[in-house]
Amino acid sequence: MSLKPPPLRNDCFALPPGVDWTPVDVALAHLRETLRVVVGREEVPLLQAGGRVLAQDLHALRANPPAANTAVDGYGFAAAAVGAGDQVLPLVPGRAAAGVPFDGAVPAGQAVRVLTGAALPPGVDTVVLDEDCRTGDGQVAFRGPVKPGSNTRKAGEDMAQAALVLPAGRVLTAGDLALAASVGHGRVPVQVPLRVGVLSTGDEVVAPGSAAGPAEIFDANRPMLLTMAARFGHVPVDLGHVPDDPEALRARFDESATQVDVILTSGGASAGDEDHVSALLKRTGSLAHWRIALKPGRPLALGLWQGVPVFGLPGNPVAAFVCTLIFARPAMAVLSGQGWVMPEGIEVPAGFEKRKKPGRREYLRARLRDGRAEVFRSEGSGRISGLSWAEGLVELPDGAADIRPGSAVRYLPFSAFGL
Repeated sequence: MSLKPPPLRNDCFALPPGVDWTPVDVALAHLRETLRVVVGREEVPLLQAGGRVLAQDLHALRANPPAANTAVDGYGFAAAAVGAGDQVLPLVPGRAAAGVPFDGAVPAGQAVRVLTGAALPPGVDTVVLDEDCRTGDGQVAFRGPVKPGSNTRKAGEDMAQAALVLPAGRVLTAGDLALAASVGHGRVPVQVPLRVGVLSTGDEVVAPGSAAGPAEIFDANRPMLLTMAARFGHVPVDLGHVPDDPEALRARFDESATQVDVILTSGGASAGDEDHVSALLKRTGSLAHWRIALKPGRPLALGLWQGVPVFGLPGNPVAAFVCTLIFARPAMAVLSGQGWVMPEGIEVPAGFEKRKKPGRREYLRARLRDGRAEVFRSEGSGRISGLSWAEGLVELPDGAADIRPGSAVRYLPFSAFGL
């Protein structure tokens, strides 16, 4: 049975009084400071833990390796008993193999046959490779001097018993599972996956592939946002589409609050007559209407519905995409137990020219070609084809910028966001 934390405070999205246009960094800092984990935790078998968020620090139940062992096939002995020049040592009967230890101790001045991974018998601290030895008449010959400890692994040289193996909040990878298994874990504590509901709104929006009139548009946001949520490691939940009807939207919110841990809506996030997402959140007393100094995607409506955080994204697909990457992704990472995540950007030369005015941070759809960042031919936020064309974003700072070919710019590949 999972244990779930209490809901978020109703004012978690409220900005300080007097804030009008919100710089990107201020908005991100506010999310980081006010959000926390909303999902419960459970214990699962290690084989089912890939991609899950570790719920608490994991420590080694035993050392890895648990005992000193040999890294190669060869012959083991005590290094103190041999010197320089040709060495000939008598072999004790038997051998040490992985999982089948040698029965007894090896006297000083004698050697024993050892196979890769075998625990070193008492009296053995050094191994000589097969290729460097000759055997016959119950003896092994090799040339010294031999460095003490050669071709062996010390007990715990990878992980000592009780050492921190993996920190809480880590999304478990294949390598993590191998490490956890090597130090004795068969089950691990993980966060219950975050359920991300995606809802489209608007009278003009119709399902992709259906008949559409000249005043209607196909719903591009829902397939996009559901796929993004899945790529971020969450459980996507399709909440469908509702028209510009406040009562229908309220009913869908009520139903969704029992099914998901966070809701992403697109459209209705501004302050117009048909912006019902904002209006409904305002009635709950939790609405935070953020005007972000960002291009594309200025309006964000944030709030709680029956304790479930709601991110009201812009209706424009390009703006919704960028706002999800920049704001919703790190926020959902906190809600899921991962902690705050930010993409790792790289500095590359520009393959384009642009003069940017001060006041807003800008994200341009971009990709790398021949080591330079090229940007989509149009900055128009209605150009959805640019989302398919792009392989990342170029981030331009809040202030003015005069970008010329060869200027250094910050490039954020989509892979840095988990896409």
